[in-house]
Amino acid sequence: MISCPECDAILEFEGSELAEGDTVNCEECGASLVVVATDPEIELEVDDEDDLEDEDELDEDDDLDAEGEDTEEDDEEDEEAWR
Repeated sequence: MISCPECDAILEFEGSELAEGDTVNCEECGASLVVVATDPEIELEVDDEDDLEDEDELDEDDDLDAEGEDTEEDDEEDEEAWR
């Protein structure tokens, strides 16, 4: 029996279906999980790379207006902060 390390839900996977490095998603909480071991038993960890990518996208979006362009106001603030 394999359980999600995030929410402890039982995951329906056969051990032979998974290999180290595979990623799976928990159907209960939606967490992205990485297979870190298969022997002697399946071991899963939460995939932190997805979280980092999402945070990077949010940081980039902070400086963009609705059309995806830097606003003049943002540029002026950036210049003042740099000085």
